[in-house]
Amino acid sequence: MCVSGQIERGGRGERGERGGFSGLCAVFVSASLLAACASTESPEPASAKKDTATVTVLKPASVVSNKKATDEVLKLPDLLYAGLQAIDADRLLSPENNNAFNYFSRALAMDSDNEIAREGIAAIVARYLSLAREAIGNGSFDSAELMIERAKLVDPTVAEIALVQVELANERESGDLFFTFDGVAVSSQSDQAREELAAIAKRARECGAFFLITAPSDSTARWMFSVMREAVEGYRLRGNIELSAQTGVRLRLPEVESACGE
Repeated sequence: MCVSGQIERGGRGERGERGGFSGLCAVFVSASLLAACASTESPEPASAKKDTATVTVLKPASVVSNKKATDEVLKLPDLLYAGLQAIDADRLLSPENNNAFNYFSRALAMDSDNEIAREGIAAIVARYLSLAREAIGNGSFDSAELMIERAKLVDPTVAEIALVQVELANERESGDLFFTFDGVAVSSQSDQAREELAAIAKRARECGAFFLITAPSDSTARWMFSVMREAVEGYRLRGNIELSAQTGVRLRLPEVESACGE
């Protein structure tokens, strides 16, 4: 740092020398001040720096659904459980993909020796044959034939199918008389149902036929019998009552020829 003080006057030479020194000092001071100004100048705050924006390009969005696929593969225990439930609900061959045969068949595809699945298939066949026999008893031969065909579709190797087919053929040739009723008309004990039952009772008396009354409930079947008995008072009707989804009366004719006809 250059310090300025009082300078004594002297000779020209000394004055000249001192004048040169003063000039140099002035130059030095000027240079030092400029350097100090440059060094002491505050730097640009970091916050003043130009911000740089970052742009992120997003990929196309995809929709993710939580819904399980409809064709989800069920495990063996699930198939067996679903099959048993379907049998209880009489969903034997329908609806599609939600029936007992479908579930048990898929179970057997996983485990061909699975005992529950095999029993399930057998139960389906047995149910169809039971429905076929019920239809035969009501004289619904076309329905019986359809049930037999469905049993064959499930497992054609079941020996009992052939026996039911023979029963159907025999009943078709039996010549028995079959009468079907509107279930609502019978349950409401309508006058029309009474008239039809009375006519059947008189036909049974004329032919000496045995009757078979079928109805959804025991009370309905007994009411049908009471109407028939009153229609032929003094005559002993012989027959039986069975519970069935179909409401009707069958007259089993004796083997000897009679005047009974359609």
